[in-house]
Amino acid sequence: MVYNQHGFDIRCEWGAKGIEQLAASSDAIIIVDVLSFTTCVSIAVDNEAVVYPFYSDSISPEDFAREHNAILAGKNRQTEGFSLSPASLITIPPQTRVVIPSPNGSMLSTMTSTTPTFAGCLRNARAVAEAAMALGPKISVIPAGERWLSDYSVRFALEDWIGAGAIIRYLAGAKSYEAQAAENAFLQFRVDLRACLEGIGSGRELIEKGFADDVMHAAALNVSDVAPHLVDGAYMTRKM
Repeated sequence: MVYNQHGFDIRCEWGAKGIEQLAASSDAIIIVDVLSFTTCVSIAVDNEAVVYPFYSDSISPEDFAREHNAILAGKNRQTEGFSLSPASLITIPPQTRVVIPSPNGSMLSTMTSTTPTFAGCLRNARAVAEAAMALGPKISVIPAGERWLSDYSVRFALEDWIGAGAIIRYLAGAKSYEAQAAENAFLQFRVDLRACLEGIGSGRELIEKGFADDVMHAAALNVSDVAPHLVDGAYMTRKM
């Protein structure tokens, strides 16, 4: 119980362990993966597409996509067509069903069981916060983090901490110290979020690889009024 931030309404903890600690006692979970998965989901669902997160050892992503009559997005941003590049989804047609595999936000989306789950990012911070509060006062915000390529361990990514803080800024209730710390990180950098995301390691890496537009799209604050809600294994529209 000491790690579930008991006694607070608004809580924040990293990754899979955070979900393990907080999901059961939460009215809603908000997953935050700013430079890839949840920004992709936000953009796709804004266009009224349906997004299936995927992470499994028991079925291939190709078979999963076929089972759901969906297009499989590429994990590599260089892939032609839809991918983990937010820019690749800007013009996705309405009602498109797309499977997006990822080891961070997508994986976490498969772990929340029956707890209502939203995909949050800077683009939809206010909308997601309002949608979550409509379900109850106990809300847990889960920054996903990234992975070190050397050993696949979690890298605690500042962009996800800031994104979590942006959502927490719009949540009402008693905030844990962890949640307050995330909110303070957002407040520190909110004057120029794009410069911040372009200057941190994850953003620099994307820019060097030719994906500056992904950083630009990810840094846009509250440009969406749609809260992507996980329903029957897929994120879809929940307008506020």
